Amino acid sequence: MDCGKPMDGSAGLKGEVTAIPGTRPLAAAVGVAAGESLTCPFCGARATRARPFCPHCGRRLSAPGSGPSCARCGSPVGTATRFCATCGAPVGDAGLPRRVSPGAPRTAGTITLVLLDDAGTPTQRFERAGPDTTIGRQDGDIRFPDDVFLSPLHAKISWEEDTLVVRDLGSRNGTWVFLEAPHRLLDGDLLLIGSQVIRFRRLGYPGPHPPDADATRRMGSLIPSADIASLTQLRSDGSARDVIQLSPGRDVMIGREQGDWIFPYDPSMSARHAVVRSEDADFVVVDADSRNGVALAARGDMPLRHNSRILVGDKLLRVELSA
Repeated sequence: MDCGKPMDGSAGLKGEVTAIPGTRPLAAAVGVAAGESLTCPFCGARATRARPFCPHCGRRLSAPGSGPSCARCGSPVGTATRFCATCGAPVGDAGLPRRVSPGAPRTAGTITLVLLDDAGTPTQRFERAGPDTTIGRQDGDIRFPDDVFLSPLHAKISWEEDTLVVRDLGSRNGTWVFLEAPHRLLDGDLLLIGSQVIRFRRLGYPGPHPPDADATRRMGSLIPSADIASLTQLRSDGSARDVIQLSPGRDVMIGREQGDWIFPYDPSMSARHAVVRSEDADFVVVDADSRNGVALAARGDMPLRHNSRILVGDKLLRVELSA
């Protein structure tokens, strides 16, 4: 009902949790003590072994620890690697989320926001010791009065319990977080690929056409399979321009020179920039080692970590955390 993915009739309709065969409870899978929560350091969802994905290409693996490498791209996948069930990010020993007690705010540590130029070179540093930081053109703790793409009060970075998050404050152009792992697309997600703003929408599965009264067949274009999602290029006024349809089993490469969807007029886009992969009825966006990366528009609180990059207006900021 929400994302268009098919459900079986055994799923509860009033919030019951249906166990996945062969899957241990979350506490057993990741070692969470009673009363504690464990979140993905990338998207903030609970980490689990129930739905493992390759951390490089986003392919869903058949089972946790199913092999030493991904069958699609050959990336190493250790048997002890944990994965986030929401965004597919790897949660290994190095990136193991911290266990926190509900309601315990983060009070220690320093946040430094580093302003980067077009070449990625640091040009200015903003050290923040407080629990939150606001950014804007006219108001806020950090101001960029010369940035016409920045709203008067644009975004807020704050500690929520033990997680650093960024929240867009209703800005006109949004707050963008650059992806550091494959991202499983949700309906309404906005992507920044090069300088193109692209919206992902779920369409659901189309039903059969009703038969005509006189049994005359309809003519139409031959399509490979049902289109269940779409990517739409948006103009600066929010109107739609080009659209590409997504169907199960079809991967879409986006780039300036090569791929299924080409933008030859965008100099900020790499020749092969990003791939939207089909995984069952889901779609995963993966950065194809592009120069400028792929960013996701923040909706609600979006978790950050050390070296995360955010774009507010035309200002690119890198987050540095220190104890």
